[in-house]
Amino acid sequence: MRIYGVVTDSIVDGPGFRTSIFTQGCPHHCPGCHNPESHDPNGGKDWTLDEVESRFTNNPLLDGITLTGGEPFEQPEACAELARRAHEKGLNVWAFSGYTYEQLLEKAEQQPAIGTLLDRCDVLVDGPFRQEERSLELRFRGSKNQRLIDLNKTREVGKIVLYTHPEW
Repeated sequence: MRIYGVVTDSIVDGPGFRTSIFTQGCPHHCPGCHNPESHDPNGGKDWTLDEVESRFTNNPLLDGITLTGGEPFEQPEACAELARRAHEKGLNVWAFSGYTYEQLLEKAEQQPAIGTLLDRCDVLVDGPFRQEERSLELRFRGSKNQRLIDLNKTREVGKIVLYTHPEW
């Protein structure tokens, strides 16, 4: 798996304490991107799944992992496996994507691993970062066009349900 970096004990990439896994490679190249160094698919370093998993193992304070980037849906097989391993540990899984949920569903028709990754995520923050819609007041996203989609509830009811934290 190609990784830009891993941050343990993050509090900005979803609720609670999280391990944020920054995948390497992103086709979106959003102006004003927070991680432009993650765009080149040949950058970063190769990590084994076990090496990545070791970053979210044995931390009793951890609430979940966040797959971000770069673009995690460009490495759907590896990210889906990390999501599976996180769920086995009782952790929730968030993913950030420059694609919209609808685009990912469309892509999953040709790439089933994308559908598997979506199925293994609890929350999706979707859509490209748009500098003209940037706001520092948004929770867990950079621009107003991005949605926090509760994928568990979305699958349950068959239409998009936005995520709301119990304390909001």
